[in-house]
Amino acid sequence: MVCAPQFQKLYKIETKRLILVVGILFPIIVVLLSSSLSLPYGDVLQSLLSFKSVMVRQSNVVHNSNSTSSSMVNDTEVIINQENEIRVQDKDPNNDDQLEEEEEDQTSDFESDKTVNETSTVGSAEFEDNTKSDHSSSSLTSRNITNSEANFVSEPLFVSSPVDAETHSTISSEFDVDLSKSNVSTKTQNSSVGESATDTFPENQSSVQSHVDLVQSTKNSSMTSNNSTKAKRLGRVRPISISEMNKLLHQNRLHSHAMIENAPIVNSGRELYAPLYRNISMFKRSYELMENMLKIYIYNEGDKPIFHHPNLKGIYASEGWFMKLLERNKQFVVKNPLEAHMFYLPFSSLVLRKTLIQPHWVLAEYLKNYVELIAGKYRFWNRTGGADHFLVACHDWALEETKKYMGTCIRALCNTDAARSFKIGKDVSLPVTYIRFEDNPVRSLGGKPPSKRPFLAFFAGSMHGHVRPILLRHWENKDPDMKIFGRLPPSEKPSYVQYMKSSKYCICAKGYEVHTPRVVEAIFHECVPVIISDNYVPPFFEVLKWETFSVFILEKDIPNLKNVLLSIPKKKYLELQSRVKKVQKHFLWHKNPVKHDVFYMTLHSIWYNRVFQISV
Repeated sequence: MVCAPQFQKLYKIETKRLILVVGILFPIIVVLLSSSLSLPYGDVLQSLLSFKSVMVRQSNVVHNSNSTSSSMVNDTEVIINQENEIRVQDKDPNNDDQLEEEEEDQTSDFESDKTVNETSTVGSAEFEDNTKSDHSSSSLTSRNITNSEANFVSEPLFVSSPVDAETHSTISSEFDVDLSKSNVSTKTQNSSVGESATDTFPENQSSVQSHVDLVQSTKNSSMTSNNSTKAKRLGRVRPISISEMNKLLHQNRLHSHAMIENAPIVNSGRELYAPLYRNISMFKRSYELMENMLKIYIYNEGDKPIFHHPNLKGIYASEGWFMKLLERNKQFVVKNPLEAHMFYLPFSSLVLRKTLIQPHWVLAEYLKNYVELIAGKYRFWNRTGGADHFLVACHDWALEETKKYMGTCIRALCNTDAARSFKIGKDVSLPVTYIRFEDNPVRSLGGKPPSKRPFLAFFAGSMHGHVRPILLRHWENKDPDMKIFGRLPPSEKPSYVQYMKSSKYCICAKGYEVHTPRVVEAIFHECVPVIISDNYVPPFFEVLKWETFSVFILEKDIPNLKNVLLSIPKKKYLELQSRVKKVQKHFLWHKNPVKHDVFYMTLHSIWYNRVFQISV
């Protein structure tokens, strides 16, 4: 009984402690629960807005947006193909004829195959976006990043998470090359740039000049800092085969989500043909989730013509068509960034190259300034280090331009060299679609049936890169079944397109870079593509099973090309050709997107890769 008051006192003390602990933990639990419940994915896909950056490395925090790194050139690693150095030597920045390395390749030949009356051309105004006409005129200079911005955050303005050009163990041979000897002029180019920009975009002269002034100052500070910039260069190494790419894709899947990976087995139905896909059930389920869930915010920042000004014609038109169709889309695009799962960086790599006409490392610095702008104005970039942002770029240089400062983004690129900085499982392979008729991109679609294709194989094109000269040396005018040419003259009959429509196999030999528009052209004209481009990751690689409708031949096997093709049984060829017709829908642009067309497939691959990056 004597101890009773002591126990009573101790009980009161412990009770107070318990109440204190509960009082501290309760609001924390409430905040965590509310944060989880506010996500559009609920408890299934925990967060496309996750604060964790997956498959990317966080480093190099830039604390001051007003400073432009004077050592940018010294830090930039320029990966150059062993066989040529076109990005800094063969392609002169001052030579407009080389801006698009294959832009004029066989263009005139296509003109001779016109079957549609061109007088009924639809004006480009019909295609204009009525839902989004005004964009911010924010200059990319750091003066716009101020404490007065409504969405300014106190975090570091720019988290750069570069994805270094690490190669796999089979492609590790590297050595240095001195780029200071490259033929890059350091003199002022404002007048010549202004003239070029005026011819292309006369309505944006003042905007173009501001871009030129910005990048010229960037270039001057960068070039004077260190004229002996060094870069890594790949030696002659073993190429990555398509089967090895398949293994890399599997290895790079960190975590899968049950709703996609464990999707119920379904019949492909009439819309989709199951053998074309890695897993038809996963694709259908993922596509449905994208349609029902995905929300995208498009940054308004960025001046025309580099931003928000799509190019809809030519070899690099894929990036322009995607930009145009997404900016006018109402299903996926939201005006409130807080509702978005992903964020689109709306620039054109082609227009960037044409407008500024500068070396690629200067263009990379320009893009860095843009990232600093959005990272300073909004909180979303720093939240994931850019992992939930994406870009769509088709120019040859985009692979290098975006590597250092946008390397953590999901990059949909045409230049998909697996031996360089393209990351299988994170980045997306964008089809190179040569759009010749802006008013009707599917004009002249199709080809002859297999029984009316008399030629075994066909190729024609300019002698870009090192592979095509080898192809012609072995096969030009050597065999009547092998229609292998250089550049066809405009008066040539049959024409380029007629040859494609009349050949069993269409040779898709790389040019300066691994990508070529002939892959999609072959599919467009129902000709089985024969891809001769080591380390090329074909479009929509995470979804499509390319071996089921195309043929891959290593560059070293060019001398044996005909024997390889003849070794394919007729039954197998007919199967390949039939599947080319079935997969064709995925490579077509429409002025109004159609389910499973190239617009939706590109968006799906971006979404799909992001979902599989998320750690749960």
